[in-house]
Amino acid sequence: MSEPMDIDPPTSSVNGNSNGNSKPSNAMTALMANSKGKGKANEGEIENKILSDIEIKALNDKEGLPWVEKYRPNTLDEVVSHQDITSTIEKFIEAGRLPHLLLYGPPGTGKTSTVLALARRLYGPPYKKHILELNASDDRGIDVVREQIKNFAMTKVLFSKGFKLVILDEADMMTQAAQSALRRVIETHTKNVRFCILCNYVNKITPAIQSRCTRFRFSPLPQKEIQRKVDEVVEKEGVNLTEDGREALLKLSRGDMRRALNVLQACHAAYDTVDETAVYNCTGNPHPKDIERVVQSMMSDEFGTSYSLITSLKVEKGLALQDLIAGAYDFLDTVELPKQSRIYLLDHLGSTEHRLSVGGNEKMQLTALLGAFKVAVELSQKKI
Repeated sequence: MSEPMDIDPPTSSVNGNSNGNSKPSNAMTALMANSKGKGKANEGEIENKILSDIEIKALNDKEGLPWVEKYRPNTLDEVVSHQDITSTIEKFIEAGRLPHLLLYGPPGTGKTSTVLALARRLYGPPYKKHILELNASDDRGIDVVREQIKNFAMTKVLFSKGFKLVILDEADMMTQAAQSALRRVIETHTKNVRFCILCNYVNKITPAIQSRCTRFRFSPLPQKEIQRKVDEVVEKEGVNLTEDGREALLKLSRGDMRRALNVLQACHAAYDTVDETAVYNCTGNPHPKDIERVVQSMMSDEFGTSYSLITSLKVEKGLALQDLIAGAYDFLDTVELPKQSRIYLLDHLGSTEHRLSVGGNEKMQLTALLGAFKVAVELSQKKI
């Protein structure tokens, strides 16, 4: 029998080699040679036809999906950005020494997509038979670890060597007791399974589990990478996206690919032309012109006039004070202010946002914010 070789395209055989010289159907087959016997000469053609039919069905099924799922990467090469992480994982697979993985970072940066692409790379199209995927929507107490995860980890896939995958998405929602129980399961059943633990906040994962895994941090995606994917989706879906609409979309996404695609799809459904106004209306964020108007009023108008203007704008546009604070913070970067005024303002913006988050009254916090702007203007006029 020939030496195990690298992964085939998706149209390769699922059930082993069709003849003595054909490539294995996936990377896991390459890691565990001799798992199945040789087939008949014409089996490969039949299996290729079956797989192509499966792929056509999958493409048809994707038509009704949200764009986030429809354009989810299928291979590690398609994962946006994070080339250093995907290339390292690829080397682990080629060497046949995949460790337990801990992937953490903000939402929408490609953690789940990377793990699912890894599963496809290892097992080929029937990858779902070899994985146990649990999300925050599932019960994730100690009983699930003791029963469901442990039972899956103790068993092997029929007629297969190698290992299975346990994917724990949003693992930072697991209880401390469940994480303590998981620690022992990871150690005991490493021969049968590899754990892929995904979370947003790594500090909520116990140090004992962190030390048993190879950690990778997924940072927020650069705007140019999001723009490349957005342009690809715009072209395929025929979206009429203007230049100012693209800039607004990239700004509001804040490195989150999922958010960018969801907003784009919502705007496309609601408007024929997706421009800046459409993007801000769909997301409910205050328009930059409204933010500019509010900040200029707080700095130059008298207290009563400014308060009335902001209150009427909030009612008319349905804006929250928290959104105005976030917009004012971004706008202040573009305004020339003395150091002492900028420091004073940023301090009070942060304090007001904190008081709102713990249940402060919006009217009272708005008056406090107005007062802070008036004091900052006075500070800017003083000579220090």
